[in-house]
Amino acid sequence: MFNEEKTIKAVEKVSPSVVNIVTKRIMGNNQFNTYELQGAGSGIIIHPEGYILTNNHVVERTKTVDVYLCNGEKYEGHVIGTDPCTDIAVIKITGNNFYSGEFGDSDKLQSGQMAIAIGNSLGLSGGPSVTIGVISAIRRNIPSERGVLENMIQTDAAINPGNSGGPLIDSEGKIIGINNAIIPFAHGIGFAIPINIAKDVANELITYGMVTRPWLGILGIDVNPALASYYQLSSDEGALIVQIETKSPADQAGLKPGDIIVEIEGKQMKGMEDVRHMIWTRKAGEQITFRVLRNDRQLLGTARLAQTPIN
Repeated sequence: MFNEEKTIKAVEKVSPSVVNIVTKRIMGNNQFNTYELQGAGSGIIIHPEGYILTNNHVVERTKTVDVYLCNGEKYEGHVIGTDPCTDIAVIKITGNNFYSGEFGDSDKLQSGQMAIAIGNSLGLSGGPSVTIGVISAIRRNIPSERGVLENMIQTDAAINPGNSGGPLIDSEGKIIGINNAIIPFAHGIGFAIPINIAKDVANELITYGMVTRPWLGILGIDVNPALASYYQLSSDEGALIVQIETKSPADQAGLKPGDIIVEIEGKQMKGMEDVRHMIWTRKAGEQITFRVLRNDRQLLGTARLAQTPIN
């Protein structure tokens, strides 16, 4: 049941860490035919020293980045690093003791729980806007103009270009996702990047200025009992491979679309999030062992992880 007082407290808890981001880009075909384009988005302060989490598409190819706090103070933002694969970016403003948001645990999300999207809706003045809905689904793989965004949170809370990069929070005011409005066909539904993924990427960007994650080269979906029954799969859990990049570690290891990854390094894989987490805790160049189901056969193998391609 909707609890108005609890919702207001949740919004009040996180709002001081929500920022408006105004950008300027130089657009055009050549130096004689250029023009300046202004854009707007949102972000969330994740560290008292001024580190801000937002979307890559909000700040990519920008000439200037201006950051406005909830009290109206303006700061010059500096892009620390970006990751087009997850559409995550980190920018920094100079100062300390900034109010930062509290992280939730996106691995524990369930369909039906409350979701609150906060951000600079459509770039309008007057402070951040708030929209309320529920978690409609989790672990969605969504095609976008920049490739497939994996393990996305689906919500019916309204998300538009202005609040893209802002936080999706739960009823306790904890950040569970980063709003994303890059999906062109998403009418009436919104998507957010799970905060656990965003945190991993942000830590890499802050530490190295780039994401150095290892790469297996697969696109997969979670296996569940309903899916297994419908397609007569040999397991009711695991990660079903639906696509493999040519010449990727997975390709070279002999994996094929239709294989179900059930184990990596001796640990059970319940879905793609488990596979992603297991791979991201390794380094490029490391060799991993895996167990897959192919039809009714169990196959053991090894793959040597590579660095994620820039493109």
